[in-house]
Amino acid sequence: MDREQYVIDAVDKRLFIDGKWVETGRTFDVVDPATGRTLCAVADATPGHGRAALEAAVAAQREFAATPPRARADMLMAAFELLHERVDDLALLMTLEMGKPLAEARGEIAYAAEFFRHFAEEATRIDGGYQTAPAGGARFLVARQPVGPCLLITPWNFPMAMGTRKLGPAIAAGCTSVIKPAHQTPLSMLALMGILDEAGVPAGAVNCITATDANAVMEPLIRSGLARKLSFTGSTRVGRILLEQCAQKVLRTSMELGGNAPLIVFDDADLDEAVDGAIAAKMRNMGEACTAANRIFVHASVIDEFGRRLAERMAALRVGPGTEDGVTVGPLVDEAALHKVQDLVDDAVSRGARVLTGGTPVSGTGYFYPPTVLTGVPRDARMSDEEIFGPVAPLTAFETEDDVVAAANDTEYGLVAYVFTNNLRRALRVAEALETGMVGLNQGVVSNPAAPFGGVKQSGLGREGGPTGIDEFLETKYIGIALA
Repeated sequence: MDREQYVIDAVDKRLFIDGKWVETGRTFDVVDPATGRTLCAVADATPGHGRAALEAAVAAQREFAATPPRARADMLMAAFELLHERVDDLALLMTLEMGKPLAEARGEIAYAAEFFRHFAEEATRIDGGYQTAPAGGARFLVARQPVGPCLLITPWNFPMAMGTRKLGPAIAAGCTSVIKPAHQTPLSMLALMGILDEAGVPAGAVNCITATDANAVMEPLIRSGLARKLSFTGSTRVGRILLEQCAQKVLRTSMELGGNAPLIVFDDADLDEAVDGAIAAKMRNMGEACTAANRIFVHASVIDEFGRRLAERMAALRVGPGTEDGVTVGPLVDEAALHKVQDLVDDAVSRGARVLTGGTPVSGTGYFYPPTVLTGVPRDARMSDEEIFGPVAPLTAFETEDDVVAAANDTEYGLVAYVFTNNLRRALRVAEALETGMVGLNQGVVSNPAAPFGGVKQSGLGREGGPTGIDEFLETKYIGIALA
């Protein structure tokens, strides 16, 4: 048996409900985007299976909430260690189901594990307060308690890290959960269920349902009133629908939605540093990231040189199946993603943009698109408003600081922005003026488990990670005590 088949066979393909693996009687296929071949079949949940998973979480909530914080921290640390022990197999599994190169997949497993370590530490720091009433004669106690059973929905582009980013704080806070991964990438999450079970997370505290019809399975759970929180990572379009569904039962929500990240290169920037940052911000996960630089604004005095250097670097990246040595750019997730990227490139070129490198799909099997640099992209191009979600870097010239800040903010999204300048005062002015939840100054990667991740405007609600990440899973209770 070859290693690829071994790691696929090692994953249980059934639903994980109340500490048991559950058959469904129907399945769906998981496809390798690099080859188009079917990797395996995975259980396809019905609304009834979803209800059973949520009822298991509800039944387990009281006992799990009473678990000592140190015990919950130990569970997370055990899972952290198991993720590191199995990094190579888990990385290969991820590469097979969603395409990212193995080196990047290994990096994601390490990143995912850090959420468990970070929230293991936060579990023992959940605090409260004691205060004398301003008028005297009474005391205020403040307690932090788990919000209750949670529904967690994760995307396909970071199939392990987006799971641990939600499960880590839920477990640390003492919340039970039902998690539903994207149907394109269920294997990483199912593998994680086995790890959490092995790490000692009790039955019912974590449940996993895989399904092709997400709305049919999840909407009844949202509307049931049994869950008390929904955490979703995905598109703004779907996020709006989920918010409407949550409103009926006033569910607490965390939303990490779409992005349209600007990357700004000023005339005083170190161009080598800016190119490095642009590669990092654009090409992580083949550009299939909500944090990807979607609009690259370069000062008119340096855009030609910046474009030449960026195109040279992008053209040198190797495209191919993520399992091959030396590959740095894997396939897009499916055929629809490939067509969307090409449509956006064609639209920009039709409006006057010029191709510096790339610009046409790679021929042959799989959903490959070459690293592409466009210059002179007009602001009325579709890719100025739509997430590209592919390895395309569109360059637009600007003249003044005020103009580029206005252009960067001219979007309904506000997740992250990147700024490259060696002028400290300008860096602070622009960082404060940008309407985003995060800013990378002279760096192209901002994600860190110890930092609060999230956006403003239609990029989402709440924060994940950092010291505030666990707050999303805790309620604050005030207890007034009269002393007289």
